Amino acid sequence: MTSVGGGAHIGAVFSCADILAVLYGGFLRVDPTAPKSPSRDRFVLSKGHAGAGLYAVLAERGFFPVEQLLTHYQDGSDLSGHVSHKLPGVDVSTGSLGHGLSIAAGMAYSAKLKSAPHRVFCLLSDGECDEGSTWEAALFAAHHGLSNLIAIVDYNRIQGIAPIAEVIELAPFAEKWTAFGWGVREVDGHDHQALHTALAAAPFVAGKPSCILAHTVKGKGVSFMENSVLWHYRIPRGAEFDAALAELEAHP
Repeated sequence: MTSVGGGAHIGAVFSCADILAVLYGGFLRVDPTAPKSPSRDRFVLSKGHAGAGLYAVLAERGFFPVEQLLTHYQDGSDLSGHVSHKLPGVDVSTGSLGHGLSIAAGMAYSAKLKSAPHRVFCLLSDGECDEGSTWEAALFAAHHGLSNLIAIVDYNRIQGIAPIAEVIELAPFAEKWTAFGWGVREVDGHDHQALHTALAAAPFVAGKPSCILAHTVKGKGVSFMENSVLWHYRIPRGAEFDAALAELEAHP
């Protein structure tokens, strides 16, 4: 998708691919035949630049044909570089960082007011946790006791231009979320069983929203992409594409 289309954030996609796989592999209460069902769980990909990953799992779940993926980033395509709600299964367009948790908190608050049973999940990047809007939403969610809200932070420690330690250090990260009134768990973001166990345990604290800090590797699965700032924006083509695909296919 990214090589043909000529755009995407492949390192950011690979760091959260396992998280998306677990969510859509059977955990989220969603139905491809009824993508707007009122009872569905809501999902907000706050790190909307990783939209190619969300598109892939939605297609694999049957929300739209897999063949449509090859229109990614093309003129006139519904598969825009950042997530578009034109596609079935996408609740909200995202890409402007720092907004997703606010949207998700609003969805969860609405559900609480209506005593609706669905849950709201929000996948954030660690870089957007530099933004005040994220923490404002965190305060709001805790104040209103949104135990139906689960935030997952893709904690790969690399932002668009540098490691987070060089931009704005987040540590002690778990303690910050706890201080803001959330129940918190830390997991290996590439361990499917650990992710599923944590998701199934939410809410971690009665009456509080839950945050899962998923420790991940940027560019996971391709050795020359892993932990590399370069692959936040770089597009795999030619020999790099062939080498990356060979590594991925060698470890199904």
